[in-house]
Amino acid sequence: MDDLKPSDVLVIFCEMCPEEDRKPARKTCMKCEISMCVHHLQAHLTTPVLLQTHPLTEPMAFGGATKCPQHGKLVEYYCLDDLTCVCVSCAIEDQHRLHNLKTFSTAHKELLEKLLTDQKELLFKTDDDNLSLEKWEKKENTKVTNSSVRLIEAISNLRDLTLASVQTSVSARMVSIQTSKNSIQAAQNEKDTYRFLQQYSKVHQDVEKAKVVDLRKGLEPGPDREKLVKEISTETIIEQAVDFWGSLLEMVDPENHQELIPTSEDLLFEPQMFSSGMLLSSDKREVLYCSNMGQCAAVLLIQSTTSADITRWIISLPQDYDWIIGVCDKRCVNNLKHGPVYGLSCEADQISVLSTEHVDTFSNSAQTDTLVISSPRREVVKPETVEVTLTSSVLSYFSRSGQYQRQLIHSQNIDPTVQDLKHFVKLGKENGYRLSKCDSKRARGIHIAELICKLV
Repeated sequence: MDDLKPSDVLVIFCEMCPEEDRKPARKTCMKCEISMCVHHLQAHLTTPVLLQTHPLTEPMAFGGATKCPQHGKLVEYYCLDDLTCVCVSCAIEDQHRLHNLKTFSTAHKELLEKLLTDQKELLFKTDDDNLSLEKWEKKENTKVTNSSVRLIEAISNLRDLTLASVQTSVSARMVSIQTSKNSIQAAQNEKDTYRFLQQYSKVHQDVEKAKVVDLRKGLEPGPDREKLVKEISTETIIEQAVDFWGSLLEMVDPENHQELIPTSEDLLFEPQMFSSGMLLSSDKREVLYCSNMGQCAAVLLIQSTTSADITRWIISLPQDYDWIIGVCDKRCVNNLKHGPVYGLSCEADQISVLSTEHVDTFSNSAQTDTLVISSPRREVVKPETVEVTLTSSVLSYFSRSGQYQRQLIHSQNIDPTVQDLKHFVKLGKENGYRLSKCDSKRARGIHIAELICKLV
């Protein structure tokens, strides 16, 4: 603004002053669509009717945009939800009637304050991102470099081991060929018939042995080859290659490829409801079920001994059981209908998203909570490992496969006013959630302790 010249600033003049003596306007009447100086503005400021029904704003030049295009009336309010100017009819009768409407002056003040806040956040974010970018670059460069170095070292070691082993084997076979050559040469040099015939048997053996030697083969069958094949078949090289591949994918596509870091050791299952056939491991991180002890039914919270704010957890779930996982108020964990509840349900190979909603009852005009499906059921392959993240007011579910690959199942918004939500897991037949293989195993009389779920 300091660089603007006086001639660059648009000056709005009073439209009621004489042409030869027009003074700068102080306000503009939106209804009259005229700009007025201090003197001519007095009528609008002192007449109650005009003061109440004629909105005033800062001096402005009319460009034909002061009327509502739908109703043809003067726009007098600003809708903060849709970020547009509206007239009285819009505010009372049409789509803006339940929106956050403000007068022009109030909206101007609030939006200006918001812009100032946004400006500060962007400045801080820019400075913080610059610092974070340096840290990120250093971290990712170190990670990828270390992964590639380990992979190259593992491959180099395997190469050296293989070449050395094969070279030893080939050298041993070449000795056999050389021995046969020496035997043939010695026999050819022998002039005495009797000694020649005596030596021929051994020469013949050396020659026949050399004939079957194939230098194109690797190691000859035996313990040396078995040992080397076993060494090559180990997962060391594969693990190093997967680490390098995963580091690259995590860098270029972090949303769908993120290293599977085990959840904190301080995450524990806290049983809220257990059937008689269910057990909890001593470390409280695995739930077991004995199939000959009856139907499985369980509700568990996942608690932390060091932090009440769990934003990420990973749980392994078997294919044979239906379940619900998500977050809820601790007070309603045994009855999810008493909400608030946000969860992902897997029932008979169908995934659906659940949430608690308030429903008006017809009997007494009261409201009751009910658990409803907030997204359509869809056929999916049951995820064996599910990652749940809670960021701000968004709850996301990911299907994990392998060390780096993950796929978003669903994200749902959470009411930001709801506080102290706890992570929970619900297993078993209750509320229509069936078990597909428990009955058949129990019928065979097999005492099996099955792993139900565990914290990864």
